[in-house]
Amino acid sequence: MKTILDSLANSEEYGIILRAKGIVPCVDGEWIHFDLTPGEYEVRHGAADVIGRLCVIGTELKEDKLLSVFGL
Repeated sequence: MKTILDSLANSEEYGIILRAKGIVPCVDGEWIHFDLTPGEYEVRHGAADVIGRLCVIGTELKEDKLLSVFGL
C-alpha cells in the first residue's frame, strides 16, 4: 500500500492527484485507512468497514490505472 500511495503522492503516473482518501481491506483481514495530498500521505489501521471506500480528486486522472492499482 505504501508503494502505491508513494506513487500517487509523488508522480503524475495516475494523473494530477490533489486529494485521495480511502478505507481498503488488507490481506491480513484488517482495514487500512489512508489520507493523501500531493507529496505526503498517512496510513493507519482502523475499524472494519462493510465495504472499502475510495475517493480520488484531481485532474487528468487515469481512471483505468487507478482502478487497476487498487484491484477494482
